[in-house]
Amino acid sequence: MDRLTLRRPDDWHLHLRDGAMLKAVLPETARHFARALVMPNLVPPVVTAADAADYRDRILAAKPRGSDFRPLMTLYLTEDTQVPDLRAAAEIGLVTAVKLYPAGATTNSASGVKDFTKVRRVLENMAQIGLPLCVHGEVTDPEVDIFDREAVFIERVLDPIRRDIPGLRVVMEHITTADAVDYVRDGGDDLAATITTHHLVINRNHILAGGIRPHYYCLPVAKREVHRKALVAAATSGEARFFLGTDSAPHLDAAKLMPCGCAGCFTATNTLSILAEMFEREGALERLEGFTSLHGAAFYRVEPNDARIVLSKGEPVRYPPGILTEDGVVTMFDPGFPLHWRVEG
Repeated sequence: MDRLTLRRPDDWHLHLRDGAMLKAVLPETARHFARALVMPNLVPPVVTAADAADYRDRILAAKPRGSDFRPLMTLYLTEDTQVPDLRAAAEIGLVTAVKLYPAGATTNSASGVKDFTKVRRVLENMAQIGLPLCVHGEVTDPEVDIFDREAVFIERVLDPIRRDIPGLRVVMEHITTADAVDYVRDGGDDLAATITTHHLVINRNHILAGGIRPHYYCLPVAKREVHRKALVAAATSGEARFFLGTDSAPHLDAAKLMPCGCAGCFTATNTLSILAEMFEREGALERLEGFTSLHGAAFYRVEPNDARIVLSKGEPVRYPPGILTEDGVVTMFDPGFPLHWRVEG
């Protein structure tokens, strides 16, 4: 097969930032994706309906001319989130999901939840109206090894929440372990997971072996090879509970290449080329459309996109090493192997 037609894909986990960064990175997503679930961890975060409306307007103003890209907004869950405001935002279709960051788990997560009993009423209301909760699934206890934080989060936090609040619809975002794959498979219809492009490609050796490679540093951090293989098997399985959320997270090189560098991989530009390469390796190209374009839409209860894109296989694609913003360079994720698939047009 050297040509593949897909329904236009959606990205169910995307960071667009704001200001100059937003203007620079948005075209990289809008070129290929019809919709994206936009993360709310700005400074200050998107915590109210008014915040979400204002941020949506800034995104729409930054769209390339002629683009029909649609941002799907999220609210940042805090211990002060107000139920009436959240319900009103959901009822008018302003927000598609609520994002749970354990405080301190990742970039701009200081406003996240520390005491989960304080958000119980919010979560109960979300279960009532069917509004999904997207979780950054890591504990932040400094005594827990960074490579174990996802598995411990499932045991200590997520499973108790789901048992206490039946019917809460949950997306485990950017899963990184076989433990998470198994938990999602056994979790019933109210549980799904996104898998990123970069976690399908790299394991922890890519970050640490032979020298530290900051452009592969992300949170949750990449794990052992056995876990990467479990993610690949899940993504290419055709199971509807797994779908694409790139977690494309742009940072200026000046912020990545420092003693305490930022976590995140910028994959918006070359994600579809990488995914086609990975799915072809697994003999699963016929399942790529489900992963990129169908499964997420089904879980979020929206129609899949009518428009199509075409990928063709040929000589290796030459992507630029990064993109230039008004404030500096953002380096693009390098999978470390040639990419033969490109999006036509």
